[in-house]
Amino acid sequence: MQVELSGDVRAATPADWRQLGDITAESFADDPVNKWIFGNSRAIKSAFTVLARDIYAKRGHCYLAGDGGAAMWCTSDMDRSLSTLPLLSLAAGVMRWGSKGAVKRAITAGEVMDANHPHEPHMYLFTIGTRKAARGTGLGKALIRPVLEACDRDGLPAYLENSNPDNTGFYMSHGFEHMKLFEVGEGSPPLEAMWRKPRA
Repeated sequence: MQVELSGDVRAATPADWRQLGDITAESFADDPVNKWIFGNSRAIKSAFTVLARDIYAKRGHCYLAGDGGAAMWCTSDMDRSLSTLPLLSLAAGVMRWGSKGAVKRAITAGEVMDANHPHEPHMYLFTIGTRKAARGTGLGKALIRPVLEACDRDGLPAYLENSNPDNTGFYMSHGFEHMKLFEVGEGSPPLEAMWRKPRA
């Protein structure tokens, strides 16, 4: 896939894992689903930093808009599992910083998300977000548009799980459509599965 970037958006390297994790954690600090899973912003940051370091920055397609925005993508066939040491690191951080039961909720959420993931080949948008100071400045559009344009050129659908209803309009404006709602655990806020067909 050839992604054509412009402006301040650049492809992230594996060395950018900390910045990817920091920006993503700040953007998800008030996210309903992640707050339900982890309990607080410190645990959210710990989890996203490990996921950026050990999965998405290494094997995925990640992008940064200066220090204001970040997106983590991957192909649907990419291995998104953690090996033993990173998994222990993730669990240790969540146990240290998260609320009671956070590790169990995180494991369950991951299993439920995997079970609901489409099987058709696609690009998966794991996360996209901006720092609070950069909201409303167009960085989200600048981050998402190049990958979706590449999807269109390659005839590839895109998929995401929207964990915040406030973002539904943003995703719909870029061609994503509602598939279904599902809970990642008993009593959790819903995740909205969204699918985008490639445009000719």
